[in-house]
Amino acid sequence: MTSPRIERRETLTYVIGYALALLLTCAAFALTYFHWLAPRAGFYTVLCLGLAQMLVHFRCFLHIDLTRSARADLQLILFSSLIIALMVGGTLVILFNLRARML
Repeated sequence: MTSPRIERRETLTYVIGYALALLLTCAAFALTYFHWLAPRAGFYTVLCLGLAQMLVHFRCFLHIDLTRSARADLQLILFSSLIIALMVGGTLVILFNLRARML
């Protein structure tokens, strides 16, 4: 049985995470819709906003931080990200190779 104090703190973490994720998403959509930045600067800004949103999700929703007890979870996520990056990268190499051969 958890105490009301812990439940309140966890609910506050979820609310803060939701607000930050919504703010970062709206900022990215506003940057692309209103063309406030040059294309290259806009791309890198949206990329940074996406990375910040990943950190918000990891911290607020998945409760992953840098304490000893959560390092196994963090290693699992990093390994999964590595496997996905290798699969996507390999697919892109094959597609660009096929495209070059078609031209």
